[in-house]
Amino acid sequence: MLLSLLAHVSFAEAEEASFPKVVESVSSTVVAIGIYSPLKQAGNQIRGTGFVVGDGKWVITNHHVVDEVLDPSVVEYYVAVHGKGKQVNALKATIEAVDIKHDLALLRINEALPAATLSSQAILPAGHEIAITGYPIGAVLGLYAATHRGYIAAVTPDALPNANSSQLTVDMLARLENADLIYQLDATAYPGNSGSPLYLPKTGEVIGVINKVFITGGKESAISTPTGISYAIPVKHVHALLHRVGN
Repeated sequence: MLLSLLAHVSFAEAEEASFPKVVESVSSTVVAIGIYSPLKQAGNQIRGTGFVVGDGKWVITNHHVVDEVLDPSVVEYYVAVHGKGKQVNALKATIEAVDIKHDLALLRINEALPAATLSSQAILPAGHEIAITGYPIGAVLGLYAATHRGYIAAVTPDALPNANSSQLTVDMLARLENADLIYQLDATAYPGNSGSPLYLPKTGEVIGVINKVFITGGKESAISTPTGISYAIPVKHVHALLHRVGN
């Protein structure tokens, strides 16, 4: 019995020791998504997070991260910013496909970067441990990816809960009637985490894409007083989007 206990402790220690390596590997695939518009703002206006997939030239993020209509009369385009601190490289990114229903967008860059491994599991049940790596507050002090851990709390219809039924909108009711299932997470995410990969801490396999957080007050409260409840789109919808462009 003692030997069994020691073996269990040793395995747990080895698993915990490997997590920093998994984070390092996943972080190398993560990019900040921004807008380059030199006439409007110096530097890149960071809007969210994305991660590289496929042959290293495809980037997945949320549709709402890249839904701003850019001005065609000036130099202005989306960028995928890769690197750490002040040592970063901004790559021009073009929008190749979108899935508005599942809040996903597929971008193309012209330089290959390390790519994440996508899980083949369509959807995982509640209870699985997960991790998130992304840019929760943008790049105010430079580009530094942050990692948070938690659990899949529930697999739930894609509609944010409300305090009471009188707050349910017609759009929310329609989505509830024909809702896809998404992950509800017991993990803290912030607005800048939109588009971050949701992955398994043991393997680094991406199982979903962070796309929203539950807030109880105004938008500012998501940073000052986070609820710790976040949501993610299952990776099967990423596979479907890649399939649309022949990947």
